Amino acid sequence: MSNMDQHLLPEDEQKRLALRMILETWDDVLAQGVAPEMIASSSIFAALTDMIEHYGEDTVAEMVAEWPDRIRNGEFTLAEDARHE
Repeated sequence: MSNMDQHLLPEDEQKRLALRMILETWDDVLAQGVAPEMIASSSIFAALTDMIEHYGEDTVAEMVAEWPDRIRNGEFTLAEDARHE
């Protein structure tokens, strides 16, 4: 374990905090007049470029190949109340 890893929150807390902060920022950007689809497109681009930098193109391509089934199964669908926790 690296020195940096010792200071990280547990993974489930990291995910919760990251999502909460991203959704708050999303709402702020919406309030500034950016269309939701522009935020989404930019967010996906930023996420994919970061993932590719860390995991490589082949690994990320394999991950996103699974997305259609995961999307259809509702894995990426947030209940409205989850956005405002």
